[in-house]
Parts: sequence; structure tokens; C-alpha cells
Amino acid sequence: MANTMRWRYGDTNPIMLPVGSATAIEIGDLLYLNSGDVLPASALSDQGTLAATQEAFHDEFLGIAMQCSPVGSTEAIRIATSGVFEFDCASATFELGDLVGGSDAGAGTLGAQIVDGVATANLALGRCMKRVSPAATKVLVDVVSTVAKGGPQVAA
Repeated sequence: MANTMRWRYGDTNPIMLPVGSATAIEIGDLLYLNSGDVLPASALSDQGTLAATQEAFHDEFLGIAMQCSPVGSTEAIRIATSGVFEFDCASATFELGDLVGGSDAGAGTLGAQIVDGVATANLALGRCMKRVSPAATKVLVDVVSTVAKGGPQVAA
């Protein structure tokens, strides 16, 4: 996927982390932390089911890439740990506050820059911030890093 600035508004609470030289990251990628390595969602291995893969991603969700990192670079990049971002999704409707998580890209992997509605907070990376009806292929998501901020919380 091409570099796409997906940030729309809100505090991004950025952090800077280096990227391994063998990893390519594009602006707008959903990122997770694995043994100290920053990786795009698409690098997460198949966990057996979509829900298991979404949960594994949720558990290590770091944030959204605000800078790219080509293969061969090891410099730190800016990563948004919060904020409202516009993501691509399969044609769907969303209500304000709906939980949103990583989306199936096929072969048991998640897409680097695509999301989908999820049923529970343990699968989510954020919540819908603008009602989508009729169905559309873009959704505004208020993301919350699990690693840096504790992730989306269940309503009391």
C-alpha cells in the first residue's frame, strides 16, 4: 500500500521507535510491537482464526505510522499512539462508538492499512468516530495504542 497520511484530527501522542533494517513501513500502516521490533499488521502470522489474529494484534498494537521506513533503514520513525484516523474498510455501516479492529487480508493475515468492525474490545484497536450510513468504504477511527495507552476499553 502506498504512503497514505490517514490522520484527521486529535492528539497523536507520538513516540519514536527504530525499525529493523529488513522491515518496510509505509505512512498509515497499523503497527505492532513484537519482541522490541516495530512491524506492520500485515507481518503478523496467522493465528488459526481471524479472531485469534485480531486479538494477537490488539495485544501488541503500538499505533499508526506517521513516517515511512524503507527496507535498509534503521532510523526511528514517529508513531501515533492515539488520534482519529480515516481507514479503508469493506463496504459496511458503522455507528458512533462501534469497535474497530484489523481486517482480514486473506491467507490468515491482516491488512497493513485496512480495518473492520469487531464484536469485542479484546479484538479492537479503536472506536468509530463518525456514523457511516449508508454503507461506505471509509471509516473514522479513534485509535488507542494497547502497548502505550491500554487500548480500547469496555463501556461501564
